[in-house]
Amino acid sequence: MPGIVIVGAQWGDEGKGKATDLIAGRVNYVARYNGGSNAGHTVVVNGKTYALRLMPSGIVNPGVTAVIGNGVAFDPQELVEEKSKLEAEGIDTSHLLISLSAQVTTPYHRLLDRVSESHRGKRKIGTTGRGIGPTYADKVNRVGIRVADLFNEKVLRAKVEQNLALKNELLTKIYGTDPVDPDKCTDELLKTAQVIKPYCTNTALVLNRALDRGESVLFEGGQATMLDIDHGTYPFVTSSNPTAGGACTGTGVGPTKITRVVGVSKAYVTRVGAGPFPTELTGQEGDWLRERGHEYGVVTKRPRRCGWFDALVVKYAVMVNGLTDLVITKLDTLTGLKKIPICVAYDVTEPDGSTHRVTDMPVDQAEFASAKPVYKEMDGWSENITGITDFDRLPAAAQAYIREIENLVGCRVSLIGNGPSRSHIIRLHSIVE
Repeated sequence: MPGIVIVGAQWGDEGKGKATDLIAGRVNYVARYNGGSNAGHTVVVNGKTYALRLMPSGIVNPGVTAVIGNGVAFDPQELVEEKSKLEAEGIDTSHLLISLSAQVTTPYHRLLDRVSESHRGKRKIGTTGRGIGPTYADKVNRVGIRVADLFNEKVLRAKVEQNLALKNELLTKIYGTDPVDPDKCTDELLKTAQVIKPYCTNTALVLNRALDRGESVLFEGGQATMLDIDHGTYPFVTSSNPTAGGACTGTGVGPTKITRVVGVSKAYVTRVGAGPFPTELTGQEGDWLRERGHEYGVVTKRPRRCGWFDALVVKYAVMVNGLTDLVITKLDTLTGLKKIPICVAYDVTEPDGSTHRVTDMPVDQAEFASAKPVYKEMDGWSENITGITDFDRLPAAAQAYIREIENLVGCRVSLIGNGPSRSHIIRLHSIVE
């Protein structure tokens, strides 16, 4: 059985939770490999909606082991709250594993995230304020706290005290906030540690042994390709690697054990937070898409910026992730439009003021920020397609729209989402053999 990576092919919120949940029913393990509690996923099962934050989407599938990998910014407080909420809704969370090597998001990380973002003024990045960036910064600076440290009080107190000796100076003298009490912070972490302790283990060993036994593992990325710290629209990105390569570093599984890479894209495109967005619609069309698609953040409830499908973005995602399959979600949202534009090129501006046309994503972020979309118009459809499960039963215009996406981005479409429920799916190709 394969190792399958699933990634967002745009700026996030593409419906990875639903896609992961669909595939998860046929695998043994689902492993989150990056991001933190800012990476909300929505899964609808039997008409009930579950808004997941830290939990892998496979947690709603009985018999599937859900794994939080070492690459995740792990907030124990958020996890305990989410776990309790899911259990109250009848979800069994006993099949959860947490990496002992994951970096811990602490109360001071959350505080630093909020005050530093506020301090940026007009140069805000659009962070959710949940401490993800500061957690990864401490990881890179080699002063981070790992999950394993939560179970050694002496080590934990020493690390918290050492970190706050500097961070409290920053909080009080630069940002003008109250300092964080090291003892109170440590006690809070120790309290939540007792709840999560039964689930913590060497998850890299677990996943590798599972693959060696011939079992299947689905690697689930938070955020998306265009928010990747290396390959996204820097600096308006997340602090980790949501792209397929992050699945290996974020779980401890080597690349030779990955057999499929599945990208998820909406039939249009959305973005949350600041940063360039060439096909963004700011008028009535954008409002229509937002309301039709219920485009509001799972975790933050922030309204999402909406725009037409950008083939250059998804083609870029196909390249940097090595996508083997594409999942298109929310096709039903476009029902009722007479014409549906697809961005097939950009007109970008040079420093001297001249312009030229490109059909590939610019690496220079100044060029990308100047990009003006060039559209190809496709015919729309008026028929209700929600819940159709046979591709041939779609209106001819909807079929043509999907085939044009395949042609433009260079990757086959294997699944199509045409409604909110788990059953609202069209299968063109099998992802899990």
